[in-house]
Amino acid sequence: MLFLAGCAPEAPPVTLDGSSPERFAATAAAAREQLGPADRLAFDQALASVGSRRMAADRDKLARTTFDGMTGADIAEDYHRRTR
Repeated sequence: MLFLAGCAPEAPPVTLDGSSPERFAATAAAAREQLGPADRLAFDQALASVGSRRMAADRDKLARTTFDGMTGADIAEDYHRRTR
């Protein structure tokens, strides 16, 4: 038998779930872990700057609504596109 270490299939990208603050925090943390260093920085900056997109009384709710259904890579790519 031949075993290949480290050749397990990659986990599918985590999609952020904005249905509750708890689900959003858990899925955001999991999605962040799937990113490389540069995209993690972009991901963090995107989440932190969500209030600059639109005025909102509840920035956390705006983040949950804005990023619901997106992967970490989607969020990082969107941030890079918006800040060029």
